[in-house]
Amino acid sequence: MKQSIQKNPGGAMPETLADIGEFGLIDRLDKLLREEGARLPEDTLGIGDDCASFQSRAGYELLITCDCIVEGRHYLPRFISPMDLGRRAMVLNISDIGAMGGHTLYALVSLGLRSDTPVKDVEAIYRGFIAELNPFDAAIIGGNLTKSEGANFIDITLIGEIESGKSVRRSTAKPGNSILVTGYPGQAAAGLHMLKAIPVDDVRAHPLVQAYNTPSHRAREGEAVAKSGMATAMIDTSDGLLGDLGHICDESGVGARIIQENLPISSALREAAGLMEHEPLDFVLQDSDDYELIITCLPEDVDGICSLITSLSHIPVTEIGAITEKTHGIKLVSHDGILREITPSGWDHFAK
Repeated sequence: MKQSIQKNPGGAMPETLADIGEFGLIDRLDKLLREEGARLPEDTLGIGDDCASFQSRAGYELLITCDCIVEGRHYLPRFISPMDLGRRAMVLNISDIGAMGGHTLYALVSLGLRSDTPVKDVEAIYRGFIAELNPFDAAIIGGNLTKSEGANFIDITLIGEIESGKSVRRSTAKPGNSILVTGYPGQAAAGLHMLKAIPVDDVRAHPLVQAYNTPSHRAREGEAVAKSGMATAMIDTSDGLLGDLGHICDESGVGARIIQENLPISSALREAAGLMEHEPLDFVLQDSDDYELIITCLPEDVDGICSLITSLSHIPVTEIGAITEKTHGIKLVSHDGILREITPSGWDHFAK
């Protein structure tokens, strides 16, 4: 087997993209995917032609999403390893497929990279992609490479499928529905705050920082909920609990009432918020990359959905409120019973 020649033996300088070029990198990544990634079906065409090609199945609808993360804007390279970066970028997209109840099939990856980027870092990023795709037996089937003069970026298009008529949307919540949320929203927001407020390498091991750097998707849970037919609407919390609840309300033409004392707060978040002189609620309700699920359902289906999700994983599910008429807006019921209107303020790429 042909061995690559490493420049500067002894580890002085790592091999870079400038050393091997675009097509050398494509060859490397093609080999890596063939050896470590999921095997492609015979009727699927992957890397090596102008387009990827695969057959969709009768009775299923395709789900397609894409998301881009930019160095310095969506991740801090000092505090995340290349492999974790790859995992994080893929989780963002898998979460979108899962939030509609779908199953991930194929990914196309576009990278914008500076020419001095070490090749081993790019390979590690791809191993992160593979680590998240392999549990679904999903494969990378193509993409694009371009040189960046500034920040590196990763742009992923993900393709999934779901049985026709089973997808769960954000536009179908009804007044009287219960509102459920998985996990502990706000942990990633607190983790990012910690990285900025306590910029030392040791902080990377903190569970809240790990929640930001390597979030977990709830795609398997979302797929199971969709198959059950019990959810009336569903969305992931990529823009934060309040921001994405606002998306459901806008698209469904409804309002919501949230019970403050019902909001799930992890012990790690409660402790860290105190150390950073913040209220835990500050993190729970602001923009946060948690990728949990907000699910609305009939009140009589709450126990069924909770049991279904907890049977798949140890992820807690909490009923936090109810959908109301649109004229009521979104209101928070405080511990003392006072209602106050709250305005959704999720992630905005172009906010000042």
